[in-house]
Amino acid sequence: MKRGIWDWTILKFLIVGVVNTVFGTIVMFSLYNLAGCSYWISSAANYILGSILSFFLNKYFTFQNRERSWGQVVRFTVNIAACYLVAYGVAKPAVRMLLSGQSVSIQENAAMLAGMCLFTGLNYFGQRLFAFR
Repeated sequence: MKRGIWDWTILKFLIVGVVNTVFGTIVMFSLYNLAGCSYWISSAANYILGSILSFFLNKYFTFQNRERSWGQVVRFTVNIAACYLVAYGVAKPAVRMLLSGQSVSIQENAAMLAGMCLFTGLNYFGQRLFAFR
């Protein structure tokens, strides 16, 4: 693959994403369905814990970034927060509208799944172009 937006980092990012997705999905759906936590608590726990794992895997494996600075940590945190708020803020009302005849539990589980997908796309570009530039 050539160097640019579409190079080997996207494949590495997807590998890290699979690890994060499995980990985060277990956290999020367990909290929501087994522990009775709310939509926002369950999805936030997924991204707080998953983001810590993601920071180290993407920094060192995906983007091979050796910079040591608080600025990078701040950029990463801002990126994660923005992606989370946009993805889950869009997913919940959109899915609620599309699945208006379904139970709240089905709507919120579907919204969490849709939010995960939106988050992934936004997060790749945010990390690539902003956090680990």
